[in-house]
Amino acid sequence: MTGYKEVAAEVARDGVTLVSVSKMHPYSAVMEAYADGARIFGENRVQELEAKFPLPSERPEGMKVYLIGQLQRNKARKAVELSDRIESVDSLPLIDKIEKEASAAGKAMEVLLELNSSGEEQKAGFRSSEELLDAASYIISSCPHILLKGLMTVGPLGFDEGRNREAFTYAKGVFDKLKALSPSIDTLSMGMSADWKTAVGCGSTEVRIGTAIFGARV
Repeated sequence: MTGYKEVAAEVARDGVTLVSVSKMHPYSAVMEAYADGARIFGENRVQELEAKFPLPSERPEGMKVYLIGQLQRNKARKAVELSDRIESVDSLPLIDKIEKEASAAGKAMEVLLELNSSGEEQKAGFRSSEELLDAASYIISSCPHILLKGLMTVGPLGFDEGRNREAFTYAKGVFDKLKALSPSIDTLSMGMSADWKTAVGCGSTEVRIGTAIFGARV
């Protein structure tokens, strides 16, 4: 049994989108959550997405899968083929590769740009608002097969509400600037099982929750 219904009821009160992070859990758990009402699932790795989920045309009605982990350029073709959205776009070379693969597939690929809002060296993501906004402008002007939907960030390592709030508030400020570039931009994805309430309080429109739904990773 998953905890989807309980989490979804709580998240719904805040009016945000819930991504059920199913990484390292079996497809049977995915289908349990689907039966409970989950429709959007998050996976960290292309290889796991490919091994676990049916092809997009064969998935249950309404099921979407977002790639939320760091994407290597050599996996971009599979990511475009198998995911409904790539939420971890963090460089211009990756943008170019996604555009190339989406063009070849005849697909408009939804993406989020990842912001390193905490400044931690071990974290992926654009290191400054200027870099991220420049990348956004490049997508809008030069990448017809990429649909930019917004921004994603991961809170600081370790749970410190003050540091989380600082990082999430910064990300919200960048998102507000990003929204001005295109009417398609509507998603600020931040917040996970331990910090999503803080993220929502700072303006998140999408939370990515795994442990609270599926339990500890297997």
